[in-house]
Amino acid sequence: MAASMDEDITANPPPSSEEDPLAEERLGFVREVGAQAVWSLSSCKPGFGVERLRDNIMDTYWQSDGQLPHLVNIQFHKRTNISQIYIYTDYKLDESYTPSRISIRSGTNFNDLQELQVMDLTEPTGWVQIPIKDGNVKSIRTFMLQIAVISNHQNGRDTHMRQIRIHAPVEGKHYPLELFGKFGTVDFQKFATIR
Repeated sequence: MAASMDEDITANPPPSSEEDPLAEERLGFVREVGAQAVWSLSSCKPGFGVERLRDNIMDTYWQSDGQLPHLVNIQFHKRTNISQIYIYTDYKLDESYTPSRISIRSGTNFNDLQELQVMDLTEPTGWVQIPIKDGNVKSIRTFMLQIAVISNHQNGRDTHMRQIRIHAPVEGKHYPLELFGKFGTVDFQKFATIR
């Protein structure tokens, strides 16, 4: 893990070119590792906790309850490669609850977290991709990630996040089946079913 890098990145994804976190998963380049972690929050309203961040339903959300910064803590049982984080927000629905500045931190526990980057979001709607890099390396190996909401749009107090996905690179060679054709020849069709 490198020293703190204060990279300011601005994300303005146009609505027509929405990011799709499942596209790389389907191609076999990354895998979602959020289920392997223990998730905790700095605060939440009753019924709007961490389970809402992980339910794969875009209409549900985590709502914080307290002072800024609002924290999402993701702790892994073993050191895990992380290449990117996807956060789903919807400015049109959430307005002042939508994060406008997010800090990504990494470490082995709460006591040694180092800031990897700060990202400014301008009225985000849909998936926002946050690439995680340690210097020139494409991914980091860490025990813990922390997503800190530093400020919200319109100086809002509480925040809404609808979904978070954590991606790890798949190691080894990547050969999606689509590269080899559709497997539609007579020889392949003979072995397509079990008799």
